[in-house]
Amino acid sequence: MKTLDYLHLNESTSANVVASLKQLLADFQVHYMNLRGFHWNIKGRGFFVLHAKFEELYNDAAEKVDQIAERILMLGGSPSNKFSDYLNLSHVAEIGGVSCGDQALGHILETYRHLIGEERKLLSQASEAGDEVTVSMMTDYLEEQEKMVWMLCAYADGKPSGECGK
Repeated sequence: MKTLDYLHLNESTSANVVASLKQLLADFQVHYMNLRGFHWNIKGRGFFVLHAKFEELYNDAAEKVDQIAERILMLGGSPSNKFSDYLNLSHVAEIGGVSCGDQALGHILETYRHLIGEERKLLSQASEAGDEVTVSMMTDYLEEQEKMVWMLCAYADGKPSGECGK
């Protein structure tokens, strides 16, 4: 018997949720590596604050990567573990060589903009599939990320992307 039989979820609607989760997994994997690079390379004003914050953010992203991969498995899918697959699928661009705090914050905020949009779509899709666990997971992610965006914008005072505070 398949796991979905026990979960009372439809295989075809769950397959659509799985596809979206795979996309989100790829986005989070690239986001995670970008955050590691920002953490390693940050210099200048705000170093101590940003170095610690970037570590907190990449640890959070790593936890979400694991949660998303496990949800894919629970829904009968198979998460990729090859970075080449993530790079081919991700809508988050690889970022390298950033040592300026404002630049790093701008990239992080733009990534959150993308992730929040994808998570809202996935939340709706999972809701239509009757998948309350994925809905709850996306709701939790959105709550955390909306607060983080607010905090990063407050820290940056609107400088990185020009969009904060509007």
